[in-house]
Amino acid sequence: MIDRLVKSALQTGCLSVESEGLIRQLLNTQLQTETDLTALQLLYSAVQQGRVQREAPNSVAPPKL
Repeated sequence: MIDRLVKSALQTGCLSVESEGLIRQLLNTQLQTETDLTALQLLYSAVQQGRVQREAPNSVAPPKL
């Protein structure tokens, strides 16, 4: 599931508040696959490089890997 949310953010260039919330919820409630963790690394890099913009206020940092 996380990999699909990340793929959407990478395609659109925007990480919605809803998607970010779902990612956080999934990280807290279930074991992650290697695919999910790789996707999160790609998303984190894309946000850091400015290729993906977050809708959420900047007061909340992206998930740490």
